[in-house]
Amino acid sequence: MSLDRSIENILDKKYIRQIVKSSERLNLRTFIIGGWVRDMLLHRDSTDMDFVVEGSGIAIAEDVAKNLKAHLAVFKNFGTAMVKFKRSDEEIELEFVGARKESYRRDSRKPIIEDGTLQDDQERRDFTINAMAIELTSEQKYSIIDPFGGLQHLDERVIKTPLNPDITFSDDPLRMLRAIRFASQLNFTIEEETFNAINRNKDRLDIISTERITTEINKIILSPEPSYGFNLLDESGILDIIFPELTALKGVETREGKSHKDNFYHTLEVLDNISLHTNNLYLRWAAILHDIGKAPTKRFAKGFGWTFHGHEFVGSKMVPELFTRFKLPMNDKMRYVQNLVRLHLRPISLVENTVSDSAVRRLLFEAGDTVDDLMTLCHADITSKNEKKVKKFHRNFEHVQVKLIELEEKDKLRNWQPPIDGKEIMKTFNIKPCRAIGDIKNGIREAILDGEIENNHDAAYEFMVKLGKELGYNI
Repeated sequence: MSLDRSIENILDKKYIRQIVKSSERLNLRTFIIGGWVRDMLLHRDSTDMDFVVEGSGIAIAEDVAKNLKAHLAVFKNFGTAMVKFKRSDEEIELEFVGARKESYRRDSRKPIIEDGTLQDDQERRDFTINAMAIELTSEQKYSIIDPFGGLQHLDERVIKTPLNPDITFSDDPLRMLRAIRFASQLNFTIEEETFNAINRNKDRLDIISTERITTEINKIILSPEPSYGFNLLDESGILDIIFPELTALKGVETREGKSHKDNFYHTLEVLDNISLHTNNLYLRWAAILHDIGKAPTKRFAKGFGWTFHGHEFVGSKMVPELFTRFKLPMNDKMRYVQNLVRLHLRPISLVENTVSDSAVRRLLFEAGDTVDDLMTLCHADITSKNEKKVKKFHRNFEHVQVKLIELEEKDKLRNWQPPIDGKEIMKTFNIKPCRAIGDIKNGIREAILDGEIENNHDAAYEFMVKLGKELGYNI
């Protein structure tokens, strides 16, 4: 199949012409292959290009880098080389590898590699839509080399392996997650036999590193409608292996005529809701984990119904464990998610009660710079099928947000720092470190949060003197 004019124009760029010249000089056939071909046919942006060479990919890369005066990185152990340069403020990465065929041992996803042909290289690709290639020639009569029907599968929006899916997934189990990730990113379906093979081979994931699994999970989370990917993970049985805390939320139980909602599907709905408003990976993680504490806190109270008391606190304590297991960053990102999980019910409690200035101040104090993201999470958490109820909650949250803005402008409580520290207290009362210093600092903080005094040094100093006298200390 011939390429459309827009793609041919891209292939007419200076660096592509240089690759053609280098290939002819070294008498080697070079093909662009994989994701770039797929994305260009889908009219998606793609700047990273993979080239397979029937011969030495490193030799081509060295010649291209020399003539383009570009940066070259060679990885001899893998037989690959990377050429990097900028064009019009755009970072271009060209990766070259020799065509190869692969075989695998049962206990490893690292292949035994032999030199091969383009056909060998296409056969080792994960999916038909990633196995299409274009030979680069000076005639510039480009056409798609597509031995496995990738073009048809693009049209049909289908993910399918080039060869037997059981062999494909057993050889490299990470491809099972990649299948689901591509389906989620592109809104494709997974061909039936390919999907059944994922279910059959899911236990092979035990040879894949946690880091690689998490990379694919993060890409699913960042896809346009991440619930689609998570439902595929669930239906394939993979989710129960890698994230049992999430599948523990599944199901609806009824007792004495009282039921609770399915917290698994509610979580996915919240994730989709929040994805309409943010590409912040860790805010999306907060949506996934906001109700994670509901499974361990689920109780039935006779005469009342189902309760999940304290699930926000239990869930927040689960966050570090989950971040550790998924090898996610144990730093401010983790604390950010933990704080959002812990606080996600607070704005709801403000909606259900009178919105007092004191309660809003305390929320500002505890949420700090995350307060805007917290409110985004709370809006996403509204998943009732009752449209009137949904509109009412959104309006109430907007009322809370107005109060947050008003009090923040007035009191400056976001990322609050005490106007008086312990050193000043000790100096004022001429005392050494003792419990009274903490009592005075807490007293000042509570007075500011309750609105008794303004959030400034003069008001705090006057209140400090008063507290000191009550505790028996004089200036």
